Amino acid sequence: MAKTLTRADLTESVYRNIGLSRNESSDLVESVLEEICTCLEAGEEVKLSSFGTFSVQSKRQRVGRNPKTGVEAVITPRRVLSFRPSHILKDRVDNA
Repeated sequence: MAKTLTRADLTESVYRNIGLSRNESSDLVESVLEEICTCLEAGEEVKLSSFGTFSVQSKRQRVGRNPKTGVEAVITPRRVLSFRPSHILKDRVDNA
């Protein structure tokens, strides 16, 4: 079973590889994630070189159907988060 990468794992990796204290590493990880969230909330695109692009897209209201019962229902307009991986990330995953 695949392991899930957590904030604690990221913090530990920063601590080991960069040499900041654990508290400084935690603050760094939190501030980076907070900045990404703030930009996405504002509708901005977040591009991370060699990793990918996060963007927010607006979905219009539409009529959907419950696949089990066939009953139509209105799906309200909403904003959704999408991620498009870079070709470098795609290649790394494909060759892993």
